[in-house]
Amino acid sequence: MAFRLPSRTKRPAKPFVSPFSHPSKILKPTATSTTDGHTAGADTVASPPQPPSQSLSPIDKMASILADAGCTLINISGPPCLPSDLHKLRQHLQTCFSSDSDLRSQFLAGFASYIDNLNDFRRVLLPSHRDNPSIGRSESLVRVLLLVPSIQLDLQNMLMEKLPEYFDNDNCGHSSSSTMRLDEDIARLILNQFRWLDFLVDSEAFTVNLFQVLSICPPHLKKEIIGSLPEVMGDIDNNTVVDSLEKVLKDDSTTTIAVIDCFSSLNLDDLLQDKVITIALSCIRTIEAEKLPYLLRFLLLSATSTNARRIITQFREQYKLVGVFDTRSTQRNRFKGKSVVDNAEASVLDALGSSLRFKNILCQEILRELQFVDNPQDHKVIDIWLLVLIYKNCESMQKSVEKLLKKKIIEGSIRDVLFEQCLLGNKELVKDHFSSFLLFSEYLLACKEPKVSKFGIQMYKYLFEGFPDIYSRQEVIGSLVTHVGSGITFEVSSALDAIVMLASNYSQELIPFCSYITGILDYMEGFSTENLHKVYDVFCFLSLSARSNTESLSSSIAVELFMIVRKQVSNPEFKYKKMGIIGTLKILSHFGNINDMSYSSSSQKLYYEEALELLRTSLDSCQQLPASLILFYDELSAILDSRSLHPAIMEQVGQLVGEFESMFLSDLEIGKLPVSDLYCGLEGELWMNLDGDISPICVNILPLASSSSRSTSLQTLPANFRLLSVMERVGNQGSLGGIDALLGCPIHLPSSKFIIESWQSLNKKQKHVVCLSLYYAINWIRELLNAFATQVAGRFDCISQATKEEMVTKNLKRLKNLVFLEGLLNSILKQCPLFFPELSSASLPCQPACIEKNTEQTRTNQCSSQISKKKIKMSSKALKNIGTQANSTTQLTLTETWKKAGAISSEAANESSTSMHSKSNPSEQATRSTTNFNESIEANIEISETAKLLEAQRYRFRPLLIDCFSILSYSKDLDSCCADPTCELPVYLYLLRDLNSKLEYFSPKPTSFRSLRTSPGLSGITTVEFVNKIETLFVTLRRHLDSALSLLGHGSESCQVHWREQSYMAGNPEINNMVLSVPSVSTLVIKETLYCFSKMLTCPDLLLSKQSFLVGLLKCFQPKNVNDIAGMQALSSTGDIFCLYGGVCEFLELVLNEAICFSFMLASEVVVTLESVVISLQKAIDKPLEGTAKHKLTVCQELLVTLRNKLSSSSHKVLTHDWHTIENGWKGKGEMVQKIVHIYLENCESTSQSLDELACSILPTVSFSDRTNEEYNHGFTTLCSSTFAVWYRELHEQNLAILGKLVKEAVQKNKSRATRQPTEVQILMEKLHLSVNVAVSLINICKTHDKVVIVRTMAVKYGGKYVDSFLKVFDFLETQFQGHKQLIVQLIKDFQMGTRTIQALCSEAKGLKQISITSKIPATKRSLERFLFRVKALLHSSSSGCTFWLGNLKHKNLVGQVVSSQAYIDGEYKSDDNEFAGNVVEDEIVGNVEVDEVD
Repeated sequence: MAFRLPSRTKRPAKPFVSPFSHPSKILKPTATSTTDGHTAGADTVASPPQPPSQSLSPIDKMASILADAGCTLINISGPPCLPSDLHKLRQHLQTCFSSDSDLRSQFLAGFASYIDNLNDFRRVLLPSHRDNPSIGRSESLVRVLLLVPSIQLDLQNMLMEKLPEYFDNDNCGHSSSSTMRLDEDIARLILNQFRWLDFLVDSEAFTVNLFQVLSICPPHLKKEIIGSLPEVMGDIDNNTVVDSLEKVLKDDSTTTIAVIDCFSSLNLDDLLQDKVITIALSCIRTIEAEKLPYLLRFLLLSATSTNARRIITQFREQYKLVGVFDTRSTQRNRFKGKSVVDNAEASVLDALGSSLRFKNILCQEILRELQFVDNPQDHKVIDIWLLVLIYKNCESMQKSVEKLLKKKIIEGSIRDVLFEQCLLGNKELVKDHFSSFLLFSEYLLACKEPKVSKFGIQMYKYLFEGFPDIYSRQEVIGSLVTHVGSGITFEVSSALDAIVMLASNYSQELIPFCSYITGILDYMEGFSTENLHKVYDVFCFLSLSARSNTESLSSSIAVELFMIVRKQVSNPEFKYKKMGIIGTLKILSHFGNINDMSYSSSSQKLYYEEALELLRTSLDSCQQLPASLILFYDELSAILDSRSLHPAIMEQVGQLVGEFESMFLSDLEIGKLPVSDLYCGLEGELWMNLDGDISPICVNILPLASSSSRSTSLQTLPANFRLLSVMERVGNQGSLGGIDALLGCPIHLPSSKFIIESWQSLNKKQKHVVCLSLYYAINWIRELLNAFATQVAGRFDCISQATKEEMVTKNLKRLKNLVFLEGLLNSILKQCPLFFPELSSASLPCQPACIEKNTEQTRTNQCSSQISKKKIKMSSKALKNIGTQANSTTQLTLTETWKKAGAISSEAANESSTSMHSKSNPSEQATRSTTNFNESIEANIEISETAKLLEAQRYRFRPLLIDCFSILSYSKDLDSCCADPTCELPVYLYLLRDLNSKLEYFSPKPTSFRSLRTSPGLSGITTVEFVNKIETLFVTLRRHLDSALSLLGHGSESCQVHWREQSYMAGNPEINNMVLSVPSVSTLVIKETLYCFSKMLTCPDLLLSKQSFLVGLLKCFQPKNVNDIAGMQALSSTGDIFCLYGGVCEFLELVLNEAICFSFMLASEVVVTLESVVISLQKAIDKPLEGTAKHKLTVCQELLVTLRNKLSSSSHKVLTHDWHTIENGWKGKGEMVQKIVHIYLENCESTSQSLDELACSILPTVSFSDRTNEEYNHGFTTLCSSTFAVWYRELHEQNLAILGKLVKEAVQKNKSRATRQPTEVQILMEKLHLSVNVAVSLINICKTHDKVVIVRTMAVKYGGKYVDSFLKVFDFLETQFQGHKQLIVQLIKDFQMGTRTIQALCSEAKGLKQISITSKIPATKRSLERFLFRVKALLHSSSSGCTFWLGNLKHKNLVGQVVSSQAYIDGEYKSDDNEFAGNVVEDEIVGNVEVDEVD
């Protein structure tokens, strides 16, 4: 309602005057009030009440009415005096006013006149005196009158009209409301009258009036009124209040805090509360920074499960954490003792932290919100702070925060630049949360995933760089040293990487913390070679930095470093000597680096002189131990290959390699040995002479291998030659022209006639000499290839084309020599088992060795499965004397050792079990040695066959370097007789196998983490360098794959002659029993190429390092003609990466059509490769490259569906192909069959329907009666008695996976508050029923295959797991029972058929003592018991008439016959009664439901 605002003229301030000071004026009706005040008689109190008279003034009439009610308006000491019974006063006035409207009007008029006087107005607003002060609190006269219904509205209007008169504080004689007492502030006194009134006659009108006044109030009073609204207004007016306050906020943003406080005090319903939240969220962007914490506290405290997500989302979107501090202001606050939390941003974080501490729902919603942010650009600095605050304030959520952060880093959603902005842009904030960030860094660094640990390293760098105070840096260094001492390999490696990075960038800053860093030395004994390098890098950086700074610790760090290294080098134990060697050469590389070399003071030697002196000492100490020299040469070669050292050092190394010729080479006369001597009774001859008669030298292997005193020098031959080749390249601008004679020179080995004709006549020592000679020759050739492959790999431009072509030819011939020698040595080892000395520094005894994996062996059970890379340890003494003495030290059984270490398969072990024996005693050895004399080399040696016995010791060989793969690019020799000869395929097969072993390092299995020990041949190679080197091989891989496919279908055995010719031209001896099978070598080349393709396609490190890598790989495996697949033809012209996937799948389908006609294993490998293509496409769609259009992603989804269908049909083709003539039967192929079945079920149109068909219709028809004449009426030729178990297992696992998805869907529907459609629930019930039918059918198969124990075992195991997973869906069943009672009861009935069978299986297994089954029984029984009682709870709580009772289940066998088990229960197994509690009636569960179920 509208009203007139009175004039706001100022009134003079006057002291308080007691009202009615002139009593005579009451007796004279004509008397009027003076301008100073109202007249009244002093003795009015004593005079009797006078009846109202028309001659009385309005004020007098009002006073008289109050007096009649018991209220004394005249009070000399202050406010009016009220009676003790206020209710009686209000009742009296209400009665009077209700019965006489004129009296009411007169009262209001008098009251209005009375309050025109400031002092009188104040008196009636102040709390009044009571007749009985002990009764309740004092009320003002105005407040009492406001509780009289008949005059409440008029008084409210009257007070509202008076309120603007007192907006100006000068009216009250004061200039500031902040200095006024409440009893002096009229405006606040008026406002107080409306607080907590018992009722409002017209709340709507009052609300309108109040907000009209509010619109013109001064700021301080406006905030006061807004703050009092919850005490003034009733809940019925909340809607109006909220709407009005929203308008106030729009008009005046300075009232935000007052409005928010008001909102927090209102009792709002859900709808209004949601509206208030929306209003508050809209203020985040516009509110002043210092007021934001208050708004944020309100929002977070108002958060519920329904609106928390919206609050978090809006806050993240609208709040921008600037992170720029006023440093001077912050410092002043610190000096004054104020907290940094006074800062606006710090206050925001404080508000967040306090809210998160007490509201877990907020923490959960924040984590859920961040979980769905995938784009790195969508993450903000505030996200990091949210994670930190949850981690700090909510201990129960720390694991979830760690898990989410780790996931985000792996996916690339959170990048280190975000943490850099957070840590370095908000240093003052971070100081208060430094410990939390340090804990984050510790967790990330300790993760086994390389990407996550690198992120942790960066965080340590930011913490060290951003916080230079002693305490912070001490904490950082101490944390890293703690990681180093953890003993966990990958954690130690990451921590050392972090320390190396700090030492290289902040060496001066680290010097004060050297006492902490030297603690690393206590843990060095367990360090790998790579970690030892890092340790010495750290100390070298610190030593150089300390010497360059005269004010630091001078050279004490360097002195200590030199002292430690000298002690280690002089130690006779190899593990300490190894530390010293690495330390020596690290010092040499840092102190002798010609680019970084500086000089110390005049009293000190030059840096390089100190390093050179240490080098001589180290070299002298290594002379007696070949392992030490190998390590020394390899480490020195790596340094020379990457750094330029001082000329004095190079001169010393030149003298060292100058002894190579005298030690290992012999002169020839016209390409022949000058004399023909016998060595250990063996005649020697020259093998593999590529230079013919012009060769001036030969490698002197046989004389050295046969000499007891000189045989150990052969162990250093490859490492010595590597150092020689590196020195030659360094001094000749990359050319090896000065030593190229070594590439073609022959090798002095035992005569081939001993292997071909006289093997049985050799004694044991002679056989060992032959084996060792071949072993050293193999490693010599491998090192030749490593050296001269650099000449043809394009690394150096100083090689002429003619020289390059000559070296290509010789390299290919040397590869043929290598294949020949390894095949021959592998065959000999079957008759003469032997441990070879270790020639690779990568596998020396102080650390676990890495046995190279062969992918073919890991993919199938046919070949060896090298899962564990344990080292077969051997003492240095045995290493020194092996092969030279017939009575060498005793060792464990070689076959058993390899088998236990996982180096060879059981099949390989069985092949060699007759000859690989333990050296238990001399007599046994002599007996077995005699037996070996009568044995001969096997009749035929297949060149392409995997050298299983050599693979078991492959880690001892010299590794091939990446440059050797460049040989794959050269397709043939110039004088070859074949267009693409088979004789070259074994060479390529050899290199492909080695490439696979290196790809294993970059593509570890999902279930394991990458070994932090570098794969052989990859030392010092980064991922980017590896990618750049193998990227050129894609075309070559495709060419060899096409060649092998062509030979597989049209190969001729005439190529056997070609192999022999090429072998003879390479200088190999003529050994007729070395044969080459065209189908075998073609198949293996196809397999190895597919393995390489799959690993490169799915390896995340390789793909992330270079995006063009994936495009180039896919382009090289396209068919000649690409068909239109799911609309991709439109993109083919642009070379779109998604289009390339379709082409690869078409190409692999063509390969499958060829392979399926030849080999099950080959066809299966093609299907597995096709699966890797689909997986790669899925990853590309999930994380598309930047700039990928949305319409392309839609087309790609269609392509993915199409490729999945193709994959399903391809796997189905393999499973149903006619394999009656399969090679070697189904033995050893079970794992691959299960893999193909898995691919088929995962990618078929409906996995549930396929499972139902297989489990219910096809599997029960498989017969075990006659394995020779099986019929395949079901169509799956791969499903037979031999493969039944793997099919059975895979169906169980797939059904469990489907149930898991259904349980997750049911749980989500149960938690969702949205109304569920009946059709959705019906569909979910039907899916559950189908899954239960599959499980029951699989379990009941045991009734028809009761003789197969493994089937029973899997039925109990997977049956128990299924029951355990099914229990999670009971909550959903309970909520849906009333609406779907029939379906749920039938579901339980059908499930009971399977649980009965499980009970019978458990009982029979105990009786028959079938250990494989009984170990699974306890867990299964527990699941059955829980299932039983959940069914009971479900039926009892439903109140649907279904009954349930418990009893004892009869003991029946699988066919349902009752078994007399009383003696069994009462006798021996009486103590197991409790374990059989699960036998409680499943029969009765459904039996009673059938009878009573209902209605």
